[in-house]
Amino acid sequence: MQTKKKSAPPAPMICRDRHILYEAAVQEVDDDIRFMRRVFKQHRGRAIRFIREDFCGTARLAARWVVMDPNHQAMGVDIDPEPLEFGRRFHLPSIGDAALRLSLVEADVMACHRPAADAICAFNFSYFLFKSREALRGYFASAHRALKRDGLLFLDAFGGLAAMTTNKDVRSIPDARHPQGPRIAPFIYEWEHAHFDVLTHDLTCHIHFELENGDRIERAFTYHWRLWTLPELRELLLEAGFNRVEIYTHGWDREGMANNRWRLRKRYENEDGWLAYLVGIK
Repeated sequence: MQTKKKSAPPAPMICRDRHILYEAAVQEVDDDIRFMRRVFKQHRGRAIRFIREDFCGTARLAARWVVMDPNHQAMGVDIDPEPLEFGRRFHLPSIGDAALRLSLVEADVMACHRPAADAICAFNFSYFLFKSREALRGYFASAHRALKRDGLLFLDAFGGLAAMTTNKDVRSIPDARHPQGPRIAPFIYEWEHAHFDVLTHDLTCHIHFELENGDRIERAFTYHWRLWTLPELRELLLEAGFNRVEIYTHGWDREGMANNRWRLRKRYENEDGWLAYLVGIK
Protein backbone atom coordinates (compact mmCIF):
# COMPACT_ATOMS: atom_id res chain seq x y z
CA MET A 1 0.00 0.00 0.00
CA GLN A 2 1.42 3.31 -1.05
CA THR A 3 1.14 6.37 1.16
CA LYS A 4 1.08 9.90 -0.13
CA LYS A 5 4.10 11.98 0.59
CA LYS A 6 3.38 15.08 2.62
CA SER A 7 4.00 18.19 0.60
CA ALA A 8 6.45 20.68 2.04
CA PRO A 9 4.91 23.86 3.42
CA PRO A 10 5.25 26.85 1.11
CA ALA A 11 8.36 28.92 1.58
CA PRO A 12 7.86 32.15 3.52
CA MET A 13 7.22 35.15 1.32
CA ILE A 14 9.45 38.20 1.08
CA CYS A 15 7.19 41.06 2.15
CA ARG A 16 7.88 44.65 1.08
CA ASP A 17 4.70 46.26 2.39
CA ARG A 18 5.75 48.68 5.13
CA HIS A 19 2.40 48.45 6.93
CA ILE A 20 2.54 44.66 7.16
CA LEU A 21 6.12 44.80 8.43
CA TYR A 22 5.17 47.49 10.98
CA GLU A 23 2.26 45.46 12.35
CA ALA A 24 4.48 42.40 12.72
CA ALA A 25 7.39 44.21 14.36
CA VAL A 26 5.73 46.86 16.51
CA GLN A 27 2.17 46.08 17.51
CA GLU A 28 1.07 43.78 20.33
CA VAL A 29 -2.66 44.41 20.12
CA ASP A 30 -3.68 41.42 22.23
CA ASP A 31 -1.53 42.71 25.09
CA ASP A 32 -3.03 46.20 24.77
CA ILE A 33 -6.57 44.80 24.75
CA ARG A 34 -5.89 42.53 27.70
CA PHE A 35 -4.61 45.49 29.71
CA MET A 36 -7.59 47.70 28.83
CA ARG A 37 -10.13 45.02 29.69
CA ARG A 38 -8.50 44.29 33.06
CA VAL A 39 -8.20 47.90 34.18
CA PHE A 40 -11.65 48.91 32.94
CA LYS A 41 -13.26 45.98 34.75
CA GLN A 42 -11.41 46.86 37.96
CA HIS A 43 -12.62 50.45 37.85
CA ARG A 44 -16.13 50.12 36.47
CA GLY A 45 -17.19 46.60 37.35
CA ARG A 46 -18.38 45.95 33.81
CA ALA A 47 -16.93 45.00 30.47
CA ILE A 48 -15.93 47.42 27.73
CA ARG A 49 -18.26 47.22 24.75
CA PHE A 50 -17.35 50.13 22.47
CA ILE A 51 -13.79 51.35 21.95
CA ARG A 52 -12.37 54.12 19.79
CA GLU A 53 -8.86 53.70 18.47
CA ASP A 54 -7.36 57.15 17.84
CA PHE A 55 -4.53 57.58 15.33
CA CYS A 56 -5.53 54.05 14.37
CA GLY A 57 -3.41 53.67 11.24
CA THR A 58 -4.36 50.30 9.77
CA ALA A 59 -6.85 49.75 12.63
CA ARG A 60 -5.43 46.40 13.55
CA LEU A 61 -6.40 46.81 17.21
CA ALA A 62 -9.96 47.86 16.39
CA ALA A 63 -10.34 44.94 13.98
CA ARG A 64 -9.04 42.52 16.59
CA TRP A 65 -11.44 43.99 19.15
CA VAL A 66 -14.63 43.39 17.18
CA VAL A 67 -13.70 39.84 16.24
CA MET A 68 -13.17 38.85 19.89
CA ASP A 69 -16.82 39.14 20.98
CA PRO A 70 -20.12 39.59 19.09
CA ASN A 71 -21.02 42.36 21.55
CA HIS A 72 -17.91 44.40 20.74
CA GLN A 73 -18.04 47.53 18.60
CA ALA A 74 -15.22 49.82 17.54
CA MET A 75 -14.33 52.96 15.64
CA GLY A 76 -10.93 53.68 14.17
CA VAL A 77 -10.03 57.31 13.50
CA ASP A 78 -7.06 58.54 11.49
CA ILE A 79 -6.41 61.58 9.32
CA ASP A 80 -4.20 59.64 6.87
CA PRO A 81 -6.15 57.79 4.13
CA GLU A 82 -3.30 55.42 3.20
CA PRO A 83 -3.23 53.19 6.31
CA LEU A 84 -7.03 53.30 6.54
CA GLU A 85 -7.22 51.92 3.01
CA PHE A 86 -4.82 49.17 4.04
CA GLY A 87 -7.18 48.29 6.91
CA ARG A 88 -10.18 48.21 4.59
CA ARG A 89 -8.29 46.03 2.11
CA PHE A 90 -6.73 43.50 4.46
CA HIS A 91 -8.36 43.57 7.91
CA LEU A 92 -12.05 44.04 7.16
CA PRO A 93 -12.32 41.11 4.71
CA SER A 94 -10.52 38.81 7.15
CA ILE A 95 -12.99 39.30 10.03
CA GLY A 96 -16.24 38.46 8.25
CA ASP A 97 -19.48 39.76 9.74
CA ALA A 98 -17.55 41.38 12.61
CA ALA A 99 -16.59 44.09 10.11
CA LEU A 100 -20.17 45.38 10.38
CA ARG A 101 -19.37 46.44 13.94
CA LEU A 102 -16.27 48.41 12.96
CA SER A 103 -16.29 51.86 11.38
CA LEU A 104 -13.14 53.45 9.98
CA VAL A 105 -13.27 57.23 9.88
CA GLU A 106 -10.87 59.50 8.00
CA ALA A 107 -10.87 62.58 10.22
CA ASP A 108 -8.97 64.64 12.75
CA VAL A 109 -9.37 62.92 16.12
CA MET A 110 -10.11 66.33 17.64
CA ALA A 111 -13.29 66.57 15.54
CA CYS A 112 -14.80 63.24 16.64
CA HIS A 113 -17.02 63.27 19.71
CA ARG A 114 -19.86 60.89 18.84
CA PRO A 115 -20.77 58.16 19.42
CA ALA A 116 -19.50 58.26 22.98
CA ALA A 117 -17.05 55.46 23.74
CA ASP A 118 -16.50 53.30 26.79
CA ALA A 119 -12.78 53.58 26.18
CA ILE A 120 -10.49 55.54 23.86
CA CYS A 121 -6.95 54.40 23.20
CA ALA A 122 -4.05 56.24 21.58
CA PHE A 123 -1.19 53.77 21.43
CA ASN A 124 2.23 53.53 19.79
CA PHE A 125 3.00 57.00 21.20
CA SER A 126 0.92 58.54 18.41
CA TYR A 127 -0.19 61.56 20.44
CA PHE A 128 3.48 62.60 20.81
CA LEU A 129 2.90 64.50 17.56
CA PHE A 130 1.38 67.28 19.70
CA LYS A 131 4.39 69.36 20.67
CA SER A 132 2.91 72.09 22.90
CA ARG A 133 1.11 71.82 26.21
CA GLU A 134 -1.85 73.71 24.76
CA ALA A 135 -2.19 71.33 21.80
CA LEU A 136 -1.86 68.15 23.86
CA ARG A 137 -4.23 69.44 26.54
CA GLY A 138 -6.68 70.17 23.74
CA TYR A 139 -6.52 66.57 22.52
CA PHE A 140 -7.00 65.19 26.02
CA ALA A 141 -9.99 67.51 26.57
CA SER A 142 -11.48 66.39 23.25
CA ALA A 143 -11.07 62.74 24.22
CA HIS A 144 -12.65 63.50 27.60
CA ARG A 145 -15.76 64.88 25.84
CA ALA A 146 -15.95 61.83 23.59
CA LEU A 147 -16.05 59.34 26.46
CA LYS A 148 -19.13 58.09 28.28
CA ARG A 149 -19.61 59.32 31.84
CA ASP A 150 -17.60 56.38 33.19
CA GLY A 151 -15.20 56.14 30.25
CA LEU A 152 -11.42 55.69 30.40
CA LEU A 153 -8.64 57.02 28.17
CA PHE A 154 -5.69 54.67 27.60
CA LEU A 155 -2.27 55.91 26.46
CA ASP A 156 1.21 54.47 26.26
CA ALA A 157 4.52 56.25 26.72
CA PHE A 158 8.22 55.51 26.70
CA GLY A 159 11.31 57.02 28.25
CA GLY A 160 14.58 56.29 29.98
CA LEU A 161 18.20 57.29 29.56
CA ALA A 162 18.47 55.97 25.98
CA ALA A 163 15.36 57.87 24.89
CA MET A 164 17.33 61.11 25.13
CA THR A 165 20.27 60.03 22.98
CA THR A 166 20.84 59.12 19.36
CA ASN A 167 20.87 55.33 19.05
CA LYS A 168 19.46 52.40 17.13
CA ASP A 169 17.65 49.30 18.41
CA VAL A 170 17.85 46.31 16.04
CA ARG A 171 15.69 43.20 16.34
CA SER A 172 15.00 40.14 14.23
CA ILE A 173 11.34 39.33 13.50
CA PRO A 174 11.36 35.59 12.77
CA ASP A 175 7.75 34.36 12.74
CA ALA A 176 5.46 37.01 11.26
CA ARG A 177 2.43 36.36 9.09
CA HIS A 178 0.74 38.30 6.33
CA PRO A 179 -2.79 39.49 7.25
CA GLN A 180 -4.12 37.01 4.68
CA GLY A 181 -2.29 34.11 6.33
CA PRO A 182 0.99 33.26 4.56
CA ARG A 183 4.20 33.22 6.54
CA ILE A 184 6.58 36.14 6.06
CA ALA A 185 10.28 35.50 5.69
CA PRO A 186 12.28 36.71 8.72
CA PHE A 187 13.30 40.35 8.56
CA ILE A 188 15.18 42.92 10.61
CA TYR A 189 13.41 45.80 12.35
CA GLU A 190 15.45 48.89 13.20
CA TRP A 191 14.18 51.67 15.48
CA GLU A 192 16.43 54.72 15.26
CA HIS A 193 16.57 57.80 17.45
CA ALA A 194 18.10 60.15 14.90
CA HIS A 195 17.85 63.47 16.78
CA PHE A 196 16.98 64.73 20.25
CA ASP A 197 16.93 68.35 21.39
CA VAL A 198 17.36 68.67 25.15
CA LEU A 199 15.88 72.21 25.16
CA THR A 200 12.60 71.33 23.45
CA HIS A 201 12.47 67.53 23.79
CA ASP A 202 11.93 67.38 20.01
CA LEU A 203 12.65 63.81 18.95
CA THR A 204 13.04 62.46 15.42
CA CYS A 205 12.72 58.70 14.98
CA HIS A 206 12.92 56.42 11.95
CA ILE A 207 11.88 52.83 11.33
CA HIS A 208 13.96 50.84 8.82
CA PHE A 209 13.48 47.27 7.62
CA GLU A 210 15.99 44.82 6.16
CA LEU A 211 14.51 41.87 4.30
CA GLU A 212 15.83 38.32 4.17
CA ASN A 213 17.18 38.83 0.65
CA GLY A 214 19.23 41.83 1.79
CA ASP A 215 16.92 44.54 0.43
CA ARG A 216 16.43 47.49 2.75
CA ILE A 217 13.51 49.84 3.24
CA GLU A 218 15.12 52.97 4.64
CA ARG A 219 12.95 55.33 6.65
CA ALA A 220 9.81 53.29 6.10
CA PHE A 221 8.31 55.52 8.78
CA THR A 222 9.55 58.80 10.25
CA TYR A 223 8.21 60.52 13.35
CA HIS A 224 8.75 64.07 14.52
CA TRP A 225 7.61 64.02 18.14
CA ARG A 226 7.99 65.68 21.47
CA LEU A 227 9.24 63.28 24.12
CA TRP A 228 6.75 63.92 26.91
CA THR A 229 7.54 62.99 30.50
CA LEU A 230 5.12 61.12 32.74
CA PRO A 231 4.61 64.05 35.17
CA GLU A 232 3.78 66.35 32.24
CA LEU A 233 1.27 63.87 30.85
CA ARG A 234 -0.40 63.38 34.22
CA GLU A 235 -0.67 67.13 34.78
CA LEU A 236 -2.16 67.74 31.33
CA LEU A 237 -4.71 64.95 31.71
CA LEU A 238 -5.88 66.45 35.00
CA GLU A 239 -6.00 69.93 33.49
CA ALA A 240 -8.10 68.52 30.61
CA GLY A 241 -10.78 67.36 33.04
CA PHE A 242 -9.89 63.83 34.05
CA ASN A 243 -10.58 63.11 37.69
CA ARG A 244 -7.62 60.83 38.24
CA VAL A 245 -4.62 59.46 36.35
CA GLU A 246 -2.96 56.10 36.92
CA ILE A 247 0.46 55.06 35.62
CA TYR A 248 1.40 51.41 35.09
CA THR A 249 4.90 50.19 34.28
CA HIS A 250 6.42 46.76 33.73
CA GLY A 251 8.88 44.86 35.87
CA TRP A 252 12.07 43.06 34.87
CA ASP A 253 13.04 39.40 34.62
CA ARG A 254 16.34 37.86 35.76
CA GLU A 255 17.96 38.66 32.42
CA GLY A 256 17.03 42.32 32.74
CA MET A 257 14.29 42.16 30.10
CA ALA A 258 10.83 43.70 30.49
CA ASN A 259 8.48 41.03 31.84
CA ASN A 260 5.21 42.46 30.45
CA ARG A 261 3.59 42.45 33.90
CA TRP A 262 1.97 45.84 34.28
CA ARG A 263 1.62 47.19 37.81
CA LEU A 264 0.19 50.43 39.14
CA ARG A 265 3.08 52.51 40.42
CA LYS A 266 3.65 55.34 42.85
CA ARG A 267 7.42 55.35 42.25
CA TYR A 268 9.65 53.89 39.58
CA GLU A 269 13.43 54.06 39.20
CA ASN A 270 14.74 55.26 35.85
CA GLU A 271 16.25 52.70 33.49
CA ASP A 272 17.99 52.74 30.14
CA GLY A 273 14.56 52.33 28.60
CA TRP A 274 11.04 51.67 29.84
CA LEU A 275 7.41 51.60 28.68
CA ALA A 276 4.31 52.74 30.54
CA TYR A 277 0.54 52.83 30.27
CA LEU A 278 -1.38 55.89 31.46
CA VAL A 279 -5.08 55.73 32.26
CA GLY A 280 -7.21 58.85 32.40
CA ILE A 281 -10.27 58.24 34.59
CA LYS A 282 -13.39 60.44 34.30
